[in-house]
Amino acid sequence: MSIRILLADDHTIVLQGLSRFLREQPDLEVVGQAKDGPTTVELARDLTPDVIIMDISMPGLTGVEATRRIHSEKPDIRIISLSMHASKRYVQEMYRAGASGYLLKDCDFDDLIAAIHVVAAGGTYFAGEFAGIVAREASQSPAAPEGR
Repeated sequence: MSIRILLADDHTIVLQGLSRFLREQPDLEVVGQAKDGPTTVELARDLTPDVIIMDISMPGLTGVEATRRIHSEKPDIRIISLSMHASKRYVQEMYRAGASGYLLKDCDFDDLIAAIHVVAAGGTYFAGEFAGIVAREASQSPAAPEGR
């Protein structure tokens, strides 16, 4: 059974590159693409993908707010942030919004594939230095957001 993926990024070349690469993987299926936050939320409702690869900086609605809305409506959809932002603040915001993973856009494709599999199986994947941020965040919160 394939892992169904929705891609959300406002840069066409990123969407095209990710889509091509992911479609080469035998167990992954790209079911949709969005270039802004509102379209991402709408496609998440309509397509119910297993995993969303979410950019943070998108027009109309940020990736953080789109993640929050999707997570509140459909907590079974797993969200991985793929961002250029290495700031602790963005990692915390995405985690609080309901993301199950966070990678930087300069990561290796193998890391992204690993993250997709881990997150689709119900785990979390916060790359390298972000794991400590999330561990501290989780230990300070009364409870982690549902669905993680």
